[in-house]
Amino acid sequence: MNPNIKVIIPAYNEQDSIGHVIADIPNSVAEVIVVSNASTDQTAQVAASAGATVLTEMRKGYGYACLKGMQHIAAQTETTDIVVFLDGDYSDYPEQLTEIVRPILEQDVDMVIGARDARFRESGSMTKPQIFGNWLATTLMRLFFNAKFTDLGPFRAIKYKSLLALGMEDKTYGWTVEMQLKVLKKGMRYTEIPVKYRNRIGVSKVSGTLKGAIFAGVKILGWIFKYSFKK
Repeated sequence: MNPNIKVIIPAYNEQDSIGHVIADIPNSVAEVIVVSNASTDQTAQVAASAGATVLTEMRKGYGYACLKGMQHIAAQTETTDIVVFLDGDYSDYPEQLTEIVRPILEQDVDMVIGARDARFRESGSMTKPQIFGNWLATTLMRLFFNAKFTDLGPFRAIKYKSLLALGMEDKTYGWTVEMQLKVLKKGMRYTEIPVKYRNRIGVSKVSGTLKGAIFAGVKILGWIFKYSFKK
């Protein structure tokens, strides 16, 4: 029996990219859920026209959008096996979803991170603060938790039952690192798959602004230090 895979895409003003993202998602996916996160453009309309289920979350925040998508899945009667998180800016290659879910299906791991490997990264697709922030966060996780993560990449897959067991709560930029830290704390199995990465369509709402970059960095480090001293 084929697994039931749902994709959650948080999107804030991604009208120029969201259609491309949805079009490149493999047909094996049962449902694509786009959460328009207080968008003021045509993101919702474009996503709906492309065949996605569209939700609206007016509270700004990456985590808020992801939690909205999870609420939608929880309200369904059908069983969901795997949830994939994917950004709406077309910087990732959605067709690599098949590679990302494979370790869950074939090796029974709980979570797979799409690691933005420098070998497959388009020039300029990640800013220097992003690269440094990823290095710092993953280095601290290695020191404190003996983790093997190399990236906080947003393109990731996780067993639905494992996702529920994490009790996710971050509402903004700490969502990705919270998930990885809780997977470590609960002793879940994880791995990484190198993925390609390209320059996004439009301007980043996080790395594209000084305020966003600083806030994201503070949130990420806050989660790491919180879990470092939590028994």
